Order: sequence, then structure tokens, then C-alpha cells
Amino acid sequence: MKTLRITAATAALALMATGVAAQERFITIGTGGQTGVYYVVGQSICRLVNRGEAEHGLKCTAPSTGGSIANINAIAAGDMDMGVAQSDWQFHAYNGSSEYEGKPVEKLRAVFSVHGEPFTVVARTDSGAESFDDLFGKRVNVGNPGSGQRATMEVVLDAMGRSMGDFALASELKPAEQSAALGDNKVDAIIYTVGHPNGSIQEATSTVDARILPVTGEAIDKLVADNSYYAKAIIPGGMYKGTDADVDTFGVKATFVTSADVPDDVIYEVVKAVFDNFDRFKGLHPAFANLKEEDMVSSGNSAPLHPGAERYYRERGWIQ
Repeated sequence: MKTLRITAATAALALMATGVAAQERFITIGTGGQTGVYYVVGQSICRLVNRGEAEHGLKCTAPSTGGSIANINAIAAGDMDMGVAQSDWQFHAYNGSSEYEGKPVEKLRAVFSVHGEPFTVVARTDSGAESFDDLFGKRVNVGNPGSGQRATMEVVLDAMGRSMGDFALASELKPAEQSAALGDNKVDAIIYTVGHPNGSIQEATSTVDARILPVTGEAIDKLVADNSYYAKAIIPGGMYKGTDADVDTFGVKATFVTSADVPDDVIYEVVKAVFDNFDRFKGLHPAFANLKEEDMVSSGNSAPLHPGAERYYRERGWIQ
């Protein structure tokens, strides 16, 4: 009886014959801290892309990163193919404003927007803080450099005519570290621009008596009125222990971005993987539950759409 021997070389030739090996391409998506929704966005997109690897040859990975600005910078440098970023930092990067003054990322391209992200402030009850203004003179985690929340915090302070120096301590912990710091009484409050419900905030509010503070007032009203990428937002009451009523704040959208240098067919296949499996995508995190395809194409995207994404949206009749 003959034994069929399949060597590595034989297997490779077989794969070449099917076209899989020749077409295999690796793509990387920048996300955020592992406790945040950005990480889930990247992982979810990769999961859907990788399900179709046999057909399109794309292999997707989504490592944890520093967040919005770190992702945009990595895309601009060619170190990552795609990434998740707050809608305000997509705007600033493409238009060369704010932290990107004089250095626009002209090749930045929008793919789609995702969930809303309220600017969220969680304070220990024993801190006595009941509003954002009460945080001055206290210990606040303002976020790690490179994160969208840190940059947005600076925008808020500037709008209020304040600075980091107005806090007793402005710590720079990453999202994965800040809940423990709040519980250990190393800070009085933490800041997070994030979709809800969020595991990190649930951890913080379940380990220590804490409340979510409103972020309102004339400075915030003007910030929203002057900038189309900001909008008023509400964090529903009852979502977290200690906060029974709705909380008013403002926010941005999470957006999915790439570079004009990424091939059209790659972006087309990534977009197709998400929207051809949209119900599955929405089930991967509670923050995705109310997403609507048309909103994701039209809302929160200030950079031009990537041609690969445009092709898919035209096929679906979502754009002309």
C-alpha cells in the first residue's frame, strides 16, 4: 500500500496553484488600550476580515496602541495600515490644525465612523466633586500622551481658560491603569473619551464609591457650536453604580481611518467584511448595538473617503 507524503514544498506549490500564498497580505489596525472600545473595534474588524482570508488573502492583526493620535501618526509613517481615531483628531490631522498645525496628514483617508464617544469624567464620591469645575485643585488622570482623551482634555482646559497646572496632580496613566488608581485613592478623578458601556468605568465604579460628573457650561456650549466634530452627548443613568440619572456632557465619534497609500482592493475587502456581516459586527460590543450603516458612512468623517470604501458604498447605493 502506497503512502502519500506531503512535504512542505509540495504544500507550498499546492497553495501557489490556488493563488492563496501568492496573494496573502498582512494588514495592521491600530486600536487603543485593551480595556477600551477602540481595542474591541480593531479586534472585531480583524475577526470579520480573517473569516474571509481564504477568499481575499488578507490576514489582519489589531495590537493595542496609545490611541487616536498614536494611530494617525503610525498610519502617516507607514507603520500601520489602518486605525481607530476620534473624529476631532481625524479633522485636525487632515486639516493641519491644533496639534497638527503646519504638518497636515494629507494622505489620511476616512473609511467609516463607528460609535459615539462621550467625554466621561468619573470622580470618587469622597472627593466632593460634583461638576467638572470642582476638579481644579484635585488629583486627576488626564490620560497618556498620544491618546485622544489626553488631547481632548487639553482642548477643554483651553476653552475654559485653564491648564494642567490647575490640578493638584495631572497624572498620565493609560486607560488600563486608571481605574485601579481611582480605587487605590491615587487620583480623585479619571477622564475617558469612550463608548458606553465601558468595562474600565464599570470596574472603577464597582470598586469605589464614585459618580460620573456633568461636563457643561458656556465654554462647552461654544466648543460644540464652533466645531462640527463635537456634539452634545448624554451618558444614560443606571448604566454605572453611583450614577442613577442621565449625565450631560459632549463628545466625538470613533472613526476608522487609513492612508491613501493603502491599495483600494484592501480597503474594499475590509469594508465588505464589516458591512456584509453587519449584524454580527453589531453583536460584538454593546456600544455597537445601535449603529446604522448610513450614519457610519456620512457622519464624523472629515477626511476624504478612501476610494476602496467609496467603491463598496456605491455598490450598496449609500453614496452617489
